[in-house]
Amino acid sequence: MKAIFLPEPRQSSIMLLSANETLLLAIDIQDRLLPAIHDGERVVRNTEILLQAAAHLRIPAILTEQYPKGLGATVPQIKVAAGDSPVLEKMHFSAWGEPAVQERIAAAGRSQVVIAGIEAHVCVLQTALGLAESGHRVAVVADAISSRHPDSVAVACTRMQAAGVELVTTEMCIFEWLGSASHPEFRALSRLIK
Repeated sequence: MKAIFLPEPRQSSIMLLSANETLLLAIDIQDRLLPAIHDGERVVRNTEILLQAAAHLRIPAILTEQYPKGLGATVPQIKVAAGDSPVLEKMHFSAWGEPAVQERIAAAGRSQVVIAGIEAHVCVLQTALGLAESGHRVAVVADAISSRHPDSVAVACTRMQAAGVELVTTEMCIFEWLGSASHPEFRALSRLIK
């Protein structure tokens, strides 16, 4: 009888998201930009869910606005869901290029940054790549990002994954943050996604 050799399990740097290590970053979901975004309602709905879950779990959140004088303010639903989370103006396409955003992220002391927002191929992409290059573990919520054209989203996701950015969904984030059905917030957060 021949011996069977099984390969060693691959070591992976990918781990589950942790509520204690995550910061949520919602990028540029603004009233003058949103109407042009493909499936923008889905982005708003899932970002609202993420922000509500983050509030339940005491996960800090930051919102950004790209040139609000021209593109308007964050849409009301997102502002309400964000509660007291700071809304930071930016001119750089990459939120990570803004000193105020860098300071807030550093002050939060979180190693994982979960990103939602628009546009996937510009501000989301550049922010994700900048954060990843700086040593943060970055997860982009694929069902909470979009652009004007779906093709732009697909190319952005491919490029981000090639750079080591993880793609997740809204439900993946919530259930990874919870970790167990015995978590005290399980019922409340389960209702958000039904």
